[in-house]
Amino acid sequence: MLTTILVAITCIISFIAFSNESLRSKLIFYPYEIKENNQWYRFFAGGFIHADSTHLIFNMISLYSIGTIVERQFVSEFGEIGRALYVGMYLAAIPLSSLFDYYKHRDNINYRALGASGAVSAVIYSGVLFFPWSKIIIFFAIPMWFWLFGILYLGFSAYMAKRGGDNVGHYAHFFGGIIGFVFPIVMKPDLAIQFYNTIITHSII
Repeated sequence: MLTTILVAITCIISFIAFSNESLRSKLIFYPYEIKENNQWYRFFAGGFIHADSTHLIFNMISLYSIGTIVERQFVSEFGEIGRALYVGMYLAAIPLSSLFDYYKHRDNINYRALGASGAVSAVIYSGVLFFPWSKIIIFFAIPMWFWLFGILYLGFSAYMAKRGGDNVGHYAHFFGGIIGFVFPIVMKPDLAIQFYNTIITHSII
């Protein structure tokens, strides 16, 4: 339910910004402008606009397909307050996943970023925590355990962030993933033991 609302709101704002360059310019994550003119809202607003329809569709399919399951699990683990925790994690991950890029690029007048990837990564890695042995399909063809995907994608994000040069927010992906995995554990430490036991028990079997 709440995942659907997040998808709908993001799609509406993104589609409006596609044809309104002035709005897009005001919302985009722009570290230099944040630093120079205290436009802190850009930390949050940049997560609701996208570069193009392909960028938007990819993020929203990922959010909807995994987020609906993760949202239900939040309710299962935390009760009805789980819905608020789930949305709170998603919204918090938008600015928090961009903090590293802010400090790295705050004096770079040419750097800008946009998209919900950091927050979507948070949702995906909550899925890794809750369902490590579930399988997801990579590139629409390759089945992979969720825990293995989580390790490989974090490694890939770290490598690509260090290499740079492709204009993709790999640091946001990396830190968003960390946020999504750690946040539920902070709220309920027993989840760390549950994750460990699930990994070990399935491995032994």
